[in-house]
This record gives sequence, C-alpha cells and structure tokens, in this order.
Amino acid sequence: MLITKKIKFEVSSRDAATLEFMQAKCRGLYNWWVMKQKNGELWPGTLMAKKTLKESRKHDPELNYVYNKLLQEVFFRLGAAMDAFFKRCKNAEKPGFPRVRPRHCFFTLCYPASYLKIEHGVLILPTGGRGKNKKYPDVQAKLTEPAPEEFGEVAISRDGRGNYYASFSHQRQEEKHESRQVVAFDLGIKQLAVGTNEQGRLYHVGGFKGSKWFNHQLDKIRSKRDRCKKKSRRYKHLSKVYKRISEKKRNKQHDSLHKASHLIGHKLVESTVVVGDLSQRQMVTKQHHEKNKARNRAVYNDWGLYTFIEMLTYKCQLYGKELVILDERNTSKMCSGCEYLQEMPLWKRTYKCPKCGLVMDRDENSAINILTRYLARLGPHTSSECGVLQEDGLDVEITQASQVA
Repeated sequence: MLITKKIKFEVSSRDAATLEFMQAKCRGLYNWWVMKQKNGELWPGTLMAKKTLKESRKHDPELNYVYNKLLQEVFFRLGAAMDAFFKRCKNAEKPGFPRVRPRHCFFTLCYPASYLKIEHGVLILPTGGRGKNKKYPDVQAKLTEPAPEEFGEVAISRDGRGNYYASFSHQRQEEKHESRQVVAFDLGIKQLAVGTNEQGRLYHVGGFKGSKWFNHQLDKIRSKRDRCKKKSRRYKHLSKVYKRISEKKRNKQHDSLHKASHLIGHKLVESTVVVGDLSQRQMVTKQHHEKNKARNRAVYNDWGLYTFIEMLTYKCQLYGKELVILDERNTSKMCSGCEYLQEMPLWKRTYKCPKCGLVMDRDENSAINILTRYLARLGPHTSSECGVLQEDGLDVEITQASQVA
C-alpha cells in the first residue's frame, strides 16, 4: 500500500527564498495556462502543452533557474485537472473549471526520488541551471525525522505560519486480519462515533472537545482585528495570532481524528467495519439551523466527517480490514426493537419508542439499526429482530481521542 510520511524540515533564509522563487514561477506557469483556457483556447493535451515549455523559457528567462522536473510536473497537474473537468461535463455534473492559484498559497513542488539525495539527515533539493547559468544553489533541507529508506516521490509544501514540510511517498506491507466479526458505527455530534458488534458490546469513541474554546478565542481576535486599520502593525499582529490559534486548533482536530480512526482500524478485533453514509448537509437542515446556530457551525467547521472517513478508509486497508459504507436512512428514526418510525430532531438525544417502550440513546439505537441492516444483506438467516443486539448488559467506554490540555 502506498502511504505518505510528512516530515518537517529546516532551511536557511537563502534556501527559503529559493523555494519561494521556484514555487512562484511554477504557480505563474500554471495560472497562465488556466487563463488561456478561460479565454477560449482549446486544451492541446498534456504532452503537447509540455512541448511549449521551450517557448515559455524564451518568454520568461527566469524559468531556466527552476528545476526542469518541477516545470514538467505543472503540466501533468494541469492535465489531471482538465481531465477531471471534462469527465464532470460528460457525466452532467457541476463542471468546476480549474481555478487560478492565489499568491498567498504555496504551490506544492513535487520531486522524483531518483533526483534527490539524503546525506546525514539533510535532503538536497536541486535547482535549475548548470555551471555559470546556475543562479540559485541547491537547497539544503535539514529533516527533523528520519526519512523512509525507499520512497517514490517527495512533495515540498508550506503551512500558513511559514513552516516547510517534505512528504515522502513509500510502500508499506498490508496486514492480514483473520477475525470475521462485524462492528457498525454511527457518526454523531456529541460523540464522534458510537458502535456495536454482534455480541451487543457498545463502543463510544469520543472526538475533539475543545472546539468551543478555540472558536471563542478566534471570535475575540477577529473582533479586535476588524476594529483596526487594515495593514497596520496591530492588524498584522492580530492576523499572526489568529493564524497561530487556527493552526493549533486544526492540529488538535487532526490528531483526534487520527487517534479515533487508528483505534477503529487497528485496535478493535472486528475485521469488518460498517459506517453509515452520513453527510454534513443531512445533519444541519433549515429547522436545525434555526434551532441552534452553534450546532450548524460545529458540524461544518469542527466535525471533520469527510477527513475522518478518508483516514478510516486507508487505515482499514492498511490493517487488513474491510470498510463498508451503508445507507443509513431512517436509522435514527427507527426503533431497533419493533421498527417503529418517528421524527428525531438533533436536540432529542434519547430514543423513546411509544409502541414497545424501548428507551435508548439515539446513537446506540442508530448503530444497532446499521448493524442489523448490514447483517440482513448477507443472507436470509439473519433477522431484523436480534435479541442479543437489544441487550444492554455490555457497554464499553473508550477514552476520548483527544482533549484540550
């Protein structure tokens, strides 16, 4: 399985200026081709567009100081964006034409592994030109962690605070899982995931709990900054503080999601993981938005549902487990005991069935319904009324993935 290891590295001010120069030239070449397509020029294809690189060098001689493989990678990335655009048009979807890359965003530099060297923990990134024509020396990037022994490609990126990172893509052997048990999870807001297995054991996976505190701090800083004159010293200082706190919040969120997905994908003994196909738009309807605006903000900004599913997908594949995305329509509304349907808005956290008298947490009830629906697809021997699943004897509380210190 191909995975990526992201390592932070340190560079001198001269090497940082070299990286900024090369990414600016690559971004300019990309944006120039995007504007040509927006003005009506036909896309000639990746290979034909790459042949025009010699003419571009004559038009802008500073492109000679950029490593040639980086410039070629620009055309491959643009070609992939155009192919995706044509595919969406063919399928009658929203087209989404490739966008112009803004100046404040770092244009990722992709180096092939065969042209890189690592000497004593220092990654050497080549630049363009030879001999007298070499204006910028090779970049000396000091890695903070050991790099993988065998890697395929290295992507150089930069975050909002000016820190540089190298992402090494390398192969990792997939593990095999011999257990044949099944566990189903329901994703929620109060808890990241609530699951149950065939034996009736319940799992409660907590998520990131510091979003309210971070949102309050960010709101205060943004309010102070809005009362300052733009580009003043105080405005720039508050902008740096805002970026620092936003990055800290984002890192804690990702750390929480990584721990939760690792717990489900690696620690649990079940070999099949079933998750409902829940979307953020389903969680926040017009009725919920008017009921609680803070919940709307939490779902869209602090939940990280898509990121969690992506992490869980590759970790299940890495550890030899099967991930099943199941339709979870009406799983929160339906009683797990008698299949009675009733309305369940988000502010109702306990499911109370007026028909059979079942009283249960709404997320636990939904997880049981998801598991029962999955088992019903496997064969006629399974039943929608499983007495083992309705027992409330086994309940395992899992420590929250991340908490604010």
